[in-house]
Amino acid sequence: MAYSYTRRHLKALSEASNSASAASGGGGGGSGGNNNNNQNNNNNNGDGNNSTQQNDSINHCENWNPNQIVYNKMEQIIEKMQDEQTGVPVRTVKSFMSKIPSVFNGSDLIAWMMRELELDDQQEALHLANLMASHGYFFPIDDHVLCVKADNTFYRFQTPYFWPSNCWEPENTDYAVYLCKRTMQNKTRLELADYEAENLARLQKMFSRKWEFIFMQAEAQAKVDKKRDKLERKVLDSQERAFWDVHRPVPGSVNTTEIDIKKACRMHKPLKSSKVKISTHLACSVGGGRISPVNEGEKIEILKRECDSLRIRLDHRIGGVKISKIAESYSTFYEQWAEYDPFVTPLEPSKGTPPNPWINDSPEFWEMERQTKDVPCRRVRRWAFSLKELLKDQAGREQFFKFLEKEFSAENLKFWDAVQELKCVHTKDVASKVQEIWNEYLGPDANCPINIDSKSYEITKKNMENNPNNRWIFDEAAGHVYQLMKNDSYPRYLRSDMYKEYLNGTKKKTSVKGFRGVIFTAKKVSDQLTANSNNPSSLT
Repeated sequence: MAYSYTRRHLKALSEASNSASAASGGGGGGSGGNNNNNQNNNNNNGDGNNSTQQNDSINHCENWNPNQIVYNKMEQIIEKMQDEQTGVPVRTVKSFMSKIPSVFNGSDLIAWMMRELELDDQQEALHLANLMASHGYFFPIDDHVLCVKADNTFYRFQTPYFWPSNCWEPENTDYAVYLCKRTMQNKTRLELADYEAENLARLQKMFSRKWEFIFMQAEAQAKVDKKRDKLERKVLDSQERAFWDVHRPVPGSVNTTEIDIKKACRMHKPLKSSKVKISTHLACSVGGGRISPVNEGEKIEILKRECDSLRIRLDHRIGGVKISKIAESYSTFYEQWAEYDPFVTPLEPSKGTPPNPWINDSPEFWEMERQTKDVPCRRVRRWAFSLKELLKDQAGREQFFKFLEKEFSAENLKFWDAVQELKCVHTKDVASKVQEIWNEYLGPDANCPINIDSKSYEITKKNMENNPNNRWIFDEAAGHVYQLMKNDSYPRYLRSDMYKEYLNGTKKKTSVKGFRGVIFTAKKVSDQLTANSNNPSSLT
């Protein structure tokens, strides 16, 4: 019903706008007559031109709007909602003195979404409903803020003509006509909000030279509105208001009509050269970056080559690695890290064990992972995964530093730490920090000289001479030192008695805690039995 209203409404509005344009240009003599004839011819062309223009606009929108896929998905849900048999119940509500046509309440909407979309959580359904309302597919009838509440608030569906998938780009003159028309209708529900009154004053100042023409258009549209049925006028007024609430939202609200510039640029990104491999979706459409369309024969050849390439990859290797090896790597990675993900391996509920951080809003788990005292055995085992994991743990870094001190190579870790700190210091302190690191580790009279190859040393020395204010000046030397620790010191640390004793020590602490718990429980039971034997009356 709302769709047919809108088609007649738009036709009447176009006739009113044309008559206002003719009235404003009627003083031009012969030119005014020609304009009237052209307008009559355009009106006589009927709905054929309108439908053609609408189809062209839809095709144009699909070509350039990056949000079109999202709009299509939301519109499929809206069509299911508007089904007469299984959709959201829409009704006309009778109040004391009037009727409210074609509305539904928020609780019915949320219940329908949970049932038909198979949602388990009401908050998820409410979030989805708010996203769809922010794009204007349905709206509250008494509020400019496009949001949904799971209560008895009344909402109304937007007509498909005003859907965002039609790529509306309304101008400020259209908005000025709409606001001016609202001021002419003495209805409480059509009164301007504060921000709308401010916008009207700003637009009146902006279009001061042609405000008379805008006023005439608004007056003509208001006359057309008065001739319509009362209930029809209520529906159309609310739908038009919701349209402008989307495109000229309340201050502080999100404007959903804005297009991400990155997405828009990706849609129109041209191919850099003809040598670039053309994928299937680029080869089959002109909008993907090709200058000329591809004929059917070329399409088939491109698709065949694409299929052959994919088949070879599946049968043999991907990036030089067998698929079985890739699957094995994924399985090994999962088995290695499953213990450290509370979602995969839930924490055992016991005294002193923090709650699951992914379910509870408690940082106890992360704080326990950062502490350097009473390190659990699971953390010590993780040090053996890689040097990166060892250095990421503060306790592991301290233990590794003690091991390097025994082997007289602790300056490597100190130098690597200093280079990492250099990347985070303030810009004004970079030069002094660079000179300090050079004098400490690489200079001729260095206090803790590090052993690096001649190539890395020459590159670092050249960087010091050319640009001593660069915070990445020691990256070459730090990378060489890291590889030395990774290939030499780190494997020897894992094989050392120091690491094994520390690992066994954490295991013993864990077992002692469990044994103490057993002793404490047994002692508590024995004390209770002794007390009962001394006091026989307690047994009865």
